[in-house]
Amino acid sequence: MSGTTGPTGPTRRPEHLGTAPEPGAPAWRTLDNRSLAASSVLSLAIAVPVTLAVLRFANGQHWPMSWVVAACAAALVLVIVAVLTYDLLRLRTTTWRLTAERLELRSGIAVRQHRSIPRDRVRSVDLKADPVRRVLGLSVVKVGTGEHNAGGDSTLTLDPLSRTEAEHLRGVLLHSGHQAAEGTAAEQGPLSSFDWSWTRFAPLTVWSFIGAALVVGIVSKPLGWLGVDLWDNAVREAAWNWLTADPWLRVPLILLANVLLGVVGAAVVFAVQWGNYRLEQEPGRLKLSRGLLTTRSLTMEERRLRGVELSEPLLARLGGAARLKVVATGLKRKAEENETAEDLSALTPPLPRADAVRLADRLTGGPLPRLHPHPPAARAKRVRMSLVEVAVVVAALAAADWLWLPSWVWAALIAYVPFTLWHARADYRALGNALAPRHLVTRMGVSNLRTVALERKGIIGWEIKQSYFQRRLGLITVRATTAAGAGHYDVVDVGQDDGLELAGEAVPGLLEPFVVR
Repeated sequence: MSGTTGPTGPTRRPEHLGTAPEPGAPAWRTLDNRSLAASSVLSLAIAVPVTLAVLRFANGQHWPMSWVVAACAAALVLVIVAVLTYDLLRLRTTTWRLTAERLELRSGIAVRQHRSIPRDRVRSVDLKADPVRRVLGLSVVKVGTGEHNAGGDSTLTLDPLSRTEAEHLRGVLLHSGHQAAEGTAAEQGPLSSFDWSWTRFAPLTVWSFIGAALVVGIVSKPLGWLGVDLWDNAVREAAWNWLTADPWLRVPLILLANVLLGVVGAAVVFAVQWGNYRLEQEPGRLKLSRGLLTTRSLTMEERRLRGVELSEPLLARLGGAARLKVVATGLKRKAEENETAEDLSALTPPLPRADAVRLADRLTGGPLPRLHPHPPAARAKRVRMSLVEVAVVVAALAAADWLWLPSWVWAALIAYVPFTLWHARADYRALGNALAPRHLVTRMGVSNLRTVALERKGIIGWEIKQSYFQRRLGLITVRATTAAGAGHYDVVDVGQDDGLELAGEAVPGLLEPFVVR
């Protein structure tokens, strides 16, 4: 037995155990047999389009179609039989049980494995159901410890269980030791839930303006498999002739169609990703569930939370929308466990800014303080840098023989000057910082205005940076390092004395030994 119990309790990593029966232990349970139906449907969803593509390709060849159809049908049957055989063997060789101390899983067709996670190490139980499993009433359960272990996995996956059994298992694993608090948590209700009016914020992204190009790029490859070439010379020539026949009407129509397609696509993606969204507070945890077709349920321990981030991209900010993200430890590891590239720190979809601020206040334990502006020297630095940027561009164009440049290049450069000055001033106005009783608050950004409230007790170090230009203006950048979120959060271009005082007051005793006054 490789996983033993030490003086401090069970080992942190899943253990490889023997198979000797334990007296009075719960019986081993199997996965849900409806997995066979789900596997059949999913294999058909993959095999049928491939078969049709092969038939479409073979139609232009000098092959007997009867043989091609027979071969494709045989291949289709073999694929389905192979998938069902594998799934049947997997179901017959996978068992699990929940004892008073641990969750155990035995699996493996050729190589047998026996792994377990101590119940007191369980930090998350995430449920996922794609459309097929959802119709069949199934869920995939991932139980994680939230720890990175070099010696083995930190998750156990039960694929699948019935939805009822999965919810029951989640409740048992996560609510152990919290029975006394369950009544209080139930009275709180959801912190936030989906509102269809939020869909109006979905198109407020740059992707809405390139929706048609994305769709064309995505569908061109599958259409090519079916023998339809969107980039064929004849197709391009016909499209160009149609466009140039009446450009003053048809170019705006194409642009309008592109925007409409992007808006509709963004709204559909938003609804699919965030439909049925619900954020609930449970004893010691936050539970986030979402998904119109594929449902996902994620849990986060409140003790791992180190703050929140209010994110306001430019277009969303103009529309009065914002998103709330959580600053927490273990989310990067959690993304690796779930084998996903999605942003697991997102607590909400784009929603009215007032609602996002209200939720942030609730999670941080009180309203965030009013932010202090940064010194005028920070604005001067940005204005000077913008003018230097324009001067560099002018010098580069002059070196490229400006006499040969079209007039519109110089017109664009002249128009760029007020834009860069506006950007410099907007960037300065976005700066701000403050100290709350429990949090350090910092704000910055123009294209994406980010306000971060970081728990002061979660700050593990400081990094003071000062460039040549900052030194001449009496500015510094104060970087708070933490084990959560991005790993560090900056207070940019703050006055030197103010920045050192801010860091010293945020975490007393951490910076003072290294400051020479």
